[in-house]
Amino acid sequence: MKTLTTYFALCIGLALFVSCNDKEDPVANSITLHFNNTFGDETIVLGDAISATATENTSAEGQIHHFSELKYVISNIRLIKADGGEFPYHINDLDKGATVVNHAKPQTLDYVLSNIPTGGYKQIKFGLGVKQDLNTLDEVRFPKFYSAAGENDTEMMWEWGAGYRFTKIEGFYDTDNKELSIHTGSTVEGEEGSYTQGVDAYRDIILDLNTNAVVGSTAPRIIIKADFDKLLSGKTNTITLTTGTGMGDNATPNIHTAAQMVTFVDNLGGDGTSDISGMFSIQSVED
Repeated sequence: MKTLTTYFALCIGLALFVSCNDKEDPVANSITLHFNNTFGDETIVLGDAISATATENTSAEGQIHHFSELKYVISNIRLIKADGGEFPYHINDLDKGATVVNHAKPQTLDYVLSNIPTGGYKQIKFGLGVKQDLNTLDEVRFPKFYSAAGENDTEMMWEWGAGYRFTKIEGFYDTDNKELSIHTGSTVEGEEGSYTQGVDAYRDIILDLNTNAVVGSTAPRIIIKADFDKLLSGKTNTITLTTGTGMGDNATPNIHTAAQMVTFVDNLGGDGTSDISGMFSIQSVED
């Protein structure tokens, strides 16, 4: 009887030991990135030229504007651990590690990073756009991303077929609601078949988390604000929109030059030196 009692006690002790170990060493979990697109602190509502509900913004130069379409590409995501180590998230696979954020589709505002190793993370890095070595319209390697970027209601590909659009912004400005159409992305030079890299519009974003995102028994949610007030009133450039066919006109992509495009790129994604966050900031980290 004593032997049997001892056996049950050992079994119970072993079960408790295993149970405790399970709690202390949970399996990998996910992190959700939620993108909150705003003008300042106000979440954007899209609308047509005469919309009474669209969120209206006023730039530093006093230009009133609002958006009817708002899309951008996020890729090359890296999570920085509390000890300084880096966890790259499918950085060379656009199908698994890139997404098109489309403000008109709420489901695209949440991007889930799966199977993140247990631990605390203090910083996040990601690309606005697609880095040079992956910025080709490759349907064979990345059919999922190619399809998402090329959908009729997304249209995140350049018409001339040499790469992806990184941001696509449509809307209206001034009291007479002139059309605003700003598309950014890396450019090429030369002729088809012998293109060389032109302007590199890809930007690396680096954001410190206001509290560590702890992955383990919980799956954190990181709220990232994308403040489109910075489009015209950025840390790098203050822009005035003008419509026309002159070299100084910049309100449509068919008119503005690559150099003018870079002023928008540097406002949205930072210039890579004095500004490494652009329009992005961390709002909160939720368990």
